Amino acid sequence: MNDWVELERALRDLAASEAVEVREDGQWLAGLSALNCELRHTGKTALVHLWSSERNLTRRIVRVKQQSPERIVLEVQRFGRAGPGRLEFVRVDSPHPEARATREEFRERFRRFLAERFPDATVDSLTASPDLEHSFSGVYARGRMHEASCEHAFIAASSAETTASIESILTFGILWLDWAREHVQNRPVEGLRVFVPQGASGFIRERALGLSRGARVEVFEFDEREGHIQKMDPADAGNLHSRLIPRGDAQILLAAARSAIAGIQSCAPPNSDFAAWLNSRIVAGTNEVAVCYRGLEFARCSPQGVTFGLSEPREPLTAQARPRLVRLLRDLHRHRAPNPAQPGHQLYRAAPERWLETLVLQDPSRIDGHLDPAYLYSSVPALAAGDRGVLDILGVTLSGRLVVIELKASEDIQMPIQAVDYWLRVRRHQLAGEFQRYGYFVGRALSPEAPLVWLVAPALRFHPATDTVLRYLSPEIQITRIGVNENWRQGIKTVLRQ
Repeated sequence: MNDWVELERALRDLAASEAVEVREDGQWLAGLSALNCELRHTGKTALVHLWSSERNLTRRIVRVKQQSPERIVLEVQRFGRAGPGRLEFVRVDSPHPEARATREEFRERFRRFLAERFPDATVDSLTASPDLEHSFSGVYARGRMHEASCEHAFIAASSAETTASIESILTFGILWLDWAREHVQNRPVEGLRVFVPQGASGFIRERALGLSRGARVEVFEFDEREGHIQKMDPADAGNLHSRLIPRGDAQILLAAARSAIAGIQSCAPPNSDFAAWLNSRIVAGTNEVAVCYRGLEFARCSPQGVTFGLSEPREPLTAQARPRLVRLLRDLHRHRAPNPAQPGHQLYRAAPERWLETLVLQDPSRIDGHLDPAYLYSSVPALAAGDRGVLDILGVTLSGRLVVIELKASEDIQMPIQAVDYWLRVRRHQLAGEFQRYGYFVGRALSPEAPLVWLVAPALRFHPATDTVLRYLSPEIQITRIGVNENWRQGIKTVLRQ
């Protein structure tokens, strides 16, 4: 009880500051001055309640992770969610963060822009406020507009946003469309209009090809300075930029690196299983081979020699540097283990998706016994856009049907759309007959059926918005969610299949 009283006093003292931000799981919610805050406690149970005219948030406090005059960090439980979250109250230098102010300015500019470019339309709502209860991001302006009897949900990103944020707009647009269709009573919401800066729509139009007709997505490009807006042709979505590296070329690079990898392996701790968890892969767009331990890259082999280290710049492997490599491998073996003495160590936590990938590649029957273990390829085809944060494995069932396997070790709201993105590219290469032509699936007859998609993640780590997004995907894309055990590092077990 005294702990809750002390927390309540600390929150009150922090609230007296001029500028305090509230963040949940790293995302900005609001300034504390714009919220009412109440702490309710009974015995060992405490709830924190935050509310305003725009939001209402209640969380059960699991524990106080940090408490100081500058910051209070609470581990909280969100109702209906299995995993804990993080709620922060942080003193900042300015009551109006620059990014937030910029987005609010864009919202007002965009309101005027819509009025000028759609003179026959009425904007029914427009906001840029984040709403984590519904997974609405504050990065984008969102609203509704109607012309005659036609209502549209819309979402917009300014040119000040990062490329990654703009390319992620489709997921948040789908969530906003779904919410609007459920809550707008006076007229049906026809579809979604997506507004992005000039030249930024190609990637979005590509992904929109994987949506169902019911989404009715229209994509517009705008130029605020020139006052231009253009509706983009969905059929002109580019050629889904990706490429297949001839399998023979990859094998040549891997073969050339074998002796160097053997030299690295000789530095491993003696009488250990280090070699069993050593794997290598081609670094996309280079002639270098990454050497990894349980998926974590720690060295590279190239025609110029071997370098090692966990980050750039890596150190060249010389006789003088060899003892440092020995220490690095010893640390990897000690800390990057299924049951480490320090589970919070950075080597244990680093690159979890890559670790998960090594387990799937080593024994794919753990996620599905219908996979052919002889044909599993990581990140094939290679995407022109580079690493998207989700790993892909391309496989084939024993009956010859291609399978796109998406891996994620933690919640990612973008996972379904990223799976669609990858599926579209695999489907294009499949229809062109390029997998066999480039040396993949040799000896295996491939079914002409569209590839399957398997989303693989710890069972409790699928984002709550996943089900909503999946409803808006093309029926041609057959997606299965495969949930694995939370302690998957100790061995994969499938505990959920939907």
